[in-house]
Amino acid sequence: MSEKNGFDQLRVKYKDVLSKAFATNNIELLESFSKHANETDRKAAMDQAFRDKLLELLVEEPNTLENYVCFCIESCRRQMVTPTMPVVLLGDIFDALTLNKCEKLFTYVENGVNIWREELFFVACKNNLLRMCNDLLRRLSRSQNTVFCGRILLFLAKFFPFSERSGLNIVSEFNLENLTEFGVDNSSTLKDALDEEMVVDDDKNKLLIDYNLYCRFWSLQDFFRNPNTCYNKIQWKTFVAHSGSVLSAFSSYKLEAVELQKSKLNRLKAVNSDVEMQESKEQHYFAKFLTNQKLLELQLSDSNFRRCVLIQFLILFQYLTSTVKFKMESQELKSDQADWVKETTALVYRLLAETPPNGKRFAECVKSILKREEHWNTWKNDGCPEFQKPKPPPVQAENNEEGKRAKKRRRPVGDIIKEYESQDKFFMGNNDLTKLWNLCPDNLAACRTKERDFMPSLESYMVCGAARGGGWGWRALRLLARRSPHFFVHTNNPIGRLPDYLDDMVKRITREVAANAASNNTNGDASGGSNEKPIKQETGEEEMAEEQIETDIIKEEDTTDMEQVPDSTHGEEEDKVDRSRVTMITSTQLDALATSLTDWKKLAVKLGYKPDEIQFFETENATDIARAKNMLQLWFDDDEDASVENLLYIMEGLEMTEACDTLKSVK
Repeated sequence: MSEKNGFDQLRVKYKDVLSKAFATNNIELLESFSKHANETDRKAAMDQAFRDKLLELLVEEPNTLENYVCFCIESCRRQMVTPTMPVVLLGDIFDALTLNKCEKLFTYVENGVNIWREELFFVACKNNLLRMCNDLLRRLSRSQNTVFCGRILLFLAKFFPFSERSGLNIVSEFNLENLTEFGVDNSSTLKDALDEEMVVDDDKNKLLIDYNLYCRFWSLQDFFRNPNTCYNKIQWKTFVAHSGSVLSAFSSYKLEAVELQKSKLNRLKAVNSDVEMQESKEQHYFAKFLTNQKLLELQLSDSNFRRCVLIQFLILFQYLTSTVKFKMESQELKSDQADWVKETTALVYRLLAETPPNGKRFAECVKSILKREEHWNTWKNDGCPEFQKPKPPPVQAENNEEGKRAKKRRRPVGDIIKEYESQDKFFMGNNDLTKLWNLCPDNLAACRTKERDFMPSLESYMVCGAARGGGWGWRALRLLARRSPHFFVHTNNPIGRLPDYLDDMVKRITREVAANAASNNTNGDASGGSNEKPIKQETGEEEMAEEQIETDIIKEEDTTDMEQVPDSTHGEEEDKVDRSRVTMITSTQLDALATSLTDWKKLAVKLGYKPDEIQFFETENATDIARAKNMLQLWFDDDEDASVENLLYIMEGLEMTEACDTLKSVK
């Protein structure tokens, strides 16, 4: 209850300030006063204050309504009221005014279409504007307020985007509710009224307007209302017969030769007092057809009425022959029907050209409009895609002479290259790339500089590399190939395993480092570094050759499975020591290892077992422990390279730390 009282008090205060601000046209006064409340309460109270003030203006000062709406628009731009408020006020105004005053005020709405299309108002106001216009249309009569209705529809067409789907007849529906009712009285009085002849200049040209022609003429409106009925075989015959009678009457009844009898004109006026004939050149508008039986003679003598009917024929023919997305497969004209439509279309255009005034010009205008209608139909068949403004063309020279002069001002590329060559530099076509390239024009020399040598020394990597990761062995082999004199040496001795070879090389390099250190202490610094000296003198060509040979032999993903490396230092005694290291797994170790393996399939793949072999282990054994044990037992029995050391090396590469610790701890 207290919140309601607070809102009412705030609304009253805002209304008083709004009255003063609007009277003095001082919006800053309203803005400064509205800053004291939070945004939600302020806008709600301010919206209601604007509507309350509007009620007073409708009674006291109705001439200030447009200025009041403008004042509200400016308040919206200053974030004082909600963006929908101007349209809400307009809706209240239209509800309170008569139709004549509404028509005058709607001019203000039409002139402000650019305001309503602004980003601030469009999204918030489009539904309110549509509702306001629909409310107005419900109050208006399509026949008596035709112009006002048209203005409202034109405003909506300007306000909404062209591709707004709510305003499009997407599925090509027809207004089947637009019925044209005409008299079916077949009494003798009606026949007597219609069975009279028109009087023309030439007595030979006479038109009989009988009851049969009257019924055929107005029954055509059913086909114009629903063109799909023409695809029915029986309905098509009826349409062809009625169209032939009406067009034949138009062809034989030339408007420029007609002179109505004054008595007949007076009699026709007396039949329908609502019809007013003025003998002037002003245009006539037919909001809805008048189907009184005795008016047909007068209607056929009116050029605007005749043009309206003929254009209906053209619109119908265009629909029947066009490709429409929502037509059914059966809704297609046969060849003879299409020929009749083509011939009748030519006849209708000829009748339009013969209808005064400016018949030929009018016929060409109609043909152009219907041609544009084909593009509209194609656009709808494509799903009504949104239209986008074309990109502006690129800026070009004002004329060809200026373009030629601009080309002449460009310096030839050959001259630029010659200038750079004279300075022992290269021109790369781009300033940044040219500057970067000329920092060191010789690429190979740049790669051999000390700044680009990131390779560690052999001693620091091999001796100090206690933490051996997965890629340590691969890097060690590359470093030995580049920096060690013992790598590429011919030997007839048996080849050891990779882990054993690398361990031996580490010990050998350690001994050499110690020997070099002792030699340096006895012989001085002059003879120091003998182990590195021949390595430093290797040429770049030899290094590249060695690297190519090594990369052809060793690949990173296969280093853990390497079986052989050349080593000339292994003699018969060392070979016996290496063979004595190869140990088989005990049953105790096998049981402990099988229990600690969490992913035996991963190890099986690494040991070289195929998927069908792994499946065999799964089907033959009930538990993962039994499967792992069976797999390891077969590997030790069948593989010549099977040993505890190799198994530890493989599991270390697979990061099976727990399994490795178990195998090492159990004897």
